[in-house]
Amino acid sequence: MIRFPNAKINLGLNITRRRADGYHDIETVFYPIGWKDALEIVPSAQHKEGCSYHGSGLVIDCPSEKNLILKAYDLLNKEFPLPPVDVYLHKVIPFGAGLGGGSSDAASMLLLLNEWAGLGLSLDQLAGYASKLGADCSFFIYNKPLFAHGIGNLFEPVQLSLAGYYLALVKPPVFVSTAEAYASVTPTLPEVSLKELLKMPVYEWKERVVNDFEQSVFERYPLIGEIKEQLYANGALYASMSGSGSSVFALFSQQPDIKGLFKGFDCYFDSL
Repeated sequence: MIRFPNAKINLGLNITRRRADGYHDIETVFYPIGWKDALEIVPSAQHKEGCSYHGSGLVIDCPSEKNLILKAYDLLNKEFPLPPVDVYLHKVIPFGAGLGGGSSDAASMLLLLNEWAGLGLSLDQLAGYASKLGADCSFFIYNKPLFAHGIGNLFEPVQLSLAGYYLALVKPPVFVSTAEAYASVTPTLPEVSLKELLKMPVYEWKERVVNDFEQSVFERYPLIGEIKEQLYANGALYASMSGSGSSVFALFSQQPDIKGLFKGFDCYFDSL
């Protein structure tokens, strides 16, 4: 069985409070996009138990105990003894980009195992398991636009569609540590809720819908800020860094002719 885990972008990101447990409360809207990995599971012919991981594409340089796909298997296997499987991931979504690629892979693993093993778990039940793997993993179980708050793990439906717009997404060869990004911001309650701001037309978002990580990240990594400026200079209606970076996306009313501007960077272009 195979699934194609997709990336997400953040439409606005307000950091509203530093919590006593050291985490931060945020508000943002997660929006799914079409940049995808490929994830397949097959019955294992060589192993009598467990999950054997095989990777291609971008190299996941982390120990197996931190691999979210393997952690997803182990999480379900503790309650629902699963047959041994081989899992194959072709990794396309870049790391350290604010696109949620690892979380999406983990959520897709839960969805695959639920269907393949006939566990009969509902989406809400799967989201509960996903929340144990990462704050935004549950979003990818539902995989539709959602308003996220808390530490990014509490969700509310939001009526929002970007159908008809063109998306450009640029990932420079820069890695931004999420912990580093959080350490450099001062939480502030927004004057107007993000949910209200996103009801405005996209062309009115530029000065209103902000990502609180941008100021400190742009100071440390000027290249990321320059990409945003280039996207606006080439006709973007709205441009923003996604999550804690380092990718920057832009929305256009017409298909932009900008592919040549970002040679050597990871780029994704699509109609929404």
